[in-house]
Formats: sequence, structure tokens, C-alpha cells
Amino acid sequence: MKTVLKLEEATLFILGIFLFNRLSYEWWWFLVLILAPDLSMIGYAFGNKIGAFAYNIFHHKGIALLIYAVGLYLSIEIVQLAGIILFSHSAMDRIFGYGLKYEKGFKYTHLGEIGK
Repeated sequence: MKTVLKLEEATLFILGIFLFNRLSYEWWWFLVLILAPDLSMIGYAFGNKIGAFAYNIFHHKGIALLIYAVGLYLSIEIVQLAGIILFSHSAMDRIFGYGLKYEKGFKYTHLGEIGK
């Protein structure tokens, strides 16, 4: 992945940290929850199609932003937290080259094949 894309994702990750800082949660919550979206990989136990669908739902920035916006609109901090964690995790994954998945298998992403 090109350096400029990694820098863009790093900036989005920092944005996620900034938004988390505006919530009333202790910092350790961010550290504990940042890897939680990867639990969606359990879907791969049921095949590539279900795995890719589950993974992509939990790693889609648009969905993350929608969840955050709903939490912001309704003034529900835990919903805001969920959106921030999903958004930040997705940015972090993309820094390392893990993109949204194709149904062919886990290593096939919109950013290219993992491991190449």
C-alpha cells in the first residue's frame, strides 16, 4: 500500500483517539476494546461468504460513522464509543494492509492480497 494511504489511515486513527478522548471513559477502555472488532473473524468458521460478510460489517467505516452519529444525536455515550472503536480499528487495520474482504478468502481484500 502506498505511503500516502497509510498516512491517511494514521490520521483517521488519530481522529478516533481524539473523539474517544471527548468521552468520559477511562483510557484503558480504548486499549481493551480496540481489537474487539476482530471477533467478527469467527464468521470464517462458517465459510468464506459468511466470514467476509461478518468481517466487512464490523470493519466498514461508513457503518462505524453511522453508529457514532446515532450515539451523538441521541447523546448515548456507549453507542458513540462503539462507533469510535469500529472506526479506529478499521483505520488501524488499513495501516497494516488489512482491507475489506472478498468472498474468495480472508487474504483477498480491497487493498490487495495479504502477504504479497
